[in-house]
Amino acid sequence: MSDSFDVITMGRVGVDFYPTTPGSLVGVKYFEKFLGGSPTNVAVAAARLGERSAVITRTGPDPFGEYVNAALKSYGVDDRFVRALVGFQTPVTFCETFPPDHFPIYFYRTAKAPDLEINASELDLEAIGDARLFWATVSGLCVEPSRTATMTALASRQRKAPTVLDLDFRPTFWSSPSAARVAARDALAHATVAVGNLAEVEVAVESADPDVAAERLLELGLDTAVIKLGPEGVLVQTRSERHEVTPVPVEVVNGLGAGDAFGGAFCHGLLAGWDLIDIVRYANAAGAIVAGRLACSDAMPTNEEIEVLLEGASRA
Repeated sequence: MSDSFDVITMGRVGVDFYPTTPGSLVGVKYFEKFLGGSPTNVAVAAARLGERSAVITRTGPDPFGEYVNAALKSYGVDDRFVRALVGFQTPVTFCETFPPDHFPIYFYRTAKAPDLEINASELDLEAIGDARLFWATVSGLCVEPSRTATMTALASRQRKAPTVLDLDFRPTFWSSPSAARVAARDALAHATVAVGNLAEVEVAVESADPDVAAERLLELGLDTAVIKLGPEGVLVQTRSERHEVTPVPVEVVNGLGAGDAFGGAFCHGLLAGWDLIDIVRYANAAGAIVAGRLACSDAMPTNEEIEVLLEGASRA
């Protein structure tokens, strides 16, 4: 077997605390603990589907950091690029659940999260270049040295396909949307695929019209634009194809992990060489499964679960 990875992701990690009952944190008494952080969850989702995955990130030298490494190993994600940094604490995140479509999230990452202390000099650029797919996020561009490290990793790919930029805009990480826009534009110059919801895409290309936004992303040199439209489904566009894929109906429990499940499944389909519309249908189903569960990482579906849901949806 080759030593190269199928999927390497880079960026945010932490420990998620999700309430066991819906409603405001004011009244919540009990929480469940899960591995979290969007690019980390994408690596977990891809590993659950059989891809050889790794994540580049940093933790604190604390029990939560130890938990991150243990959880990654339990999910089959290689943790060789995960390091604990003295003087930092592993971030924690809390959310509130108001199904079906309101899930406020609260990040505890001050004064600075260790995953923003990745230095370019520490990167294994050979491993990043050899990976069949590399996934980075706009959140990783919000401060130095993470910004330079993320840009260095992306540039090292020399636009080898697929190189994915998750537009993943978190307002609390940025001084302004315009600052995020500048950083996103710089990073998009090195990507072949962009993935984001409509609000995130609007930050990057200054349009909330899905068709206009997709065209603007392709004009930046991307091969594929993937725009998640919430209850309307997903728009995916290349220079030769355009598809709108409706969502798979599900009773929503927690919508926060659905996008990461979508991402991991999308990676799997890309690497398998499927038709684009089939990739998005598959990724939609993965996202629906996780939206119907409380957890993110722990809830990532198997291929069999996704196929069963797709088969049921086709008969409905």
